Amino acid sequence: MADRLAGLLVNASDAFERFVIVLVCVHALNGTDIRRLLPSDLDLSRERLFVRRSGRRHIVYFDGVTYRVISEWTQERHRHWPMSSNPHLLINRWTAVDPTAAITSSALHKTFKGTGVSMQTARQDRILHEAFESKDPLHLIRLFGISDTTALRYISAAHPERTAKLPR
Repeated sequence: MADRLAGLLVNASDAFERFVIVLVCVHALNGTDIRRLLPSDLDLSRERLFVRRSGRRHIVYFDGVTYRVISEWTQERHRHWPMSSNPHLLINRWTAVDPTAAITSSALHKTFKGTGVSMQTARQDRILHEAFESKDPLHLIRLFGISDTTALRYISAAHPERTAKLPR
């Protein structure tokens, strides 16, 4: 897992791509989560990111790689678009000048083009990897902010022997 992430980060063309890769491959955020992020969701001093989801909030705590990549992105964003009125954390040269525009899904998916894996597959692989390691659905719920049903599906896929006798 770490080697795969390192390879993706090395081959990323810029800070934007590294940021998206970390959010997907480390923290298992989906495209909607990423597109909704605002600069006010970022708390660098406490090394965390608030992910707003319908009716609830998930907190992402940074590891060293995440902190470095997010710091790099925020510096690049400020350097390129210091006066941008766009309220989103992730912007590009087109959305920077439009305060109503969020980054497009295609811009996020483009990050994974040529990697041999889609953004959705990378996210699912991250959650499944953690399910293999932990065997605990509560751990998955806390770490990724996923529902209990989703966490149980990943645990079932990773450890069918543990869930074979559970009622369906």
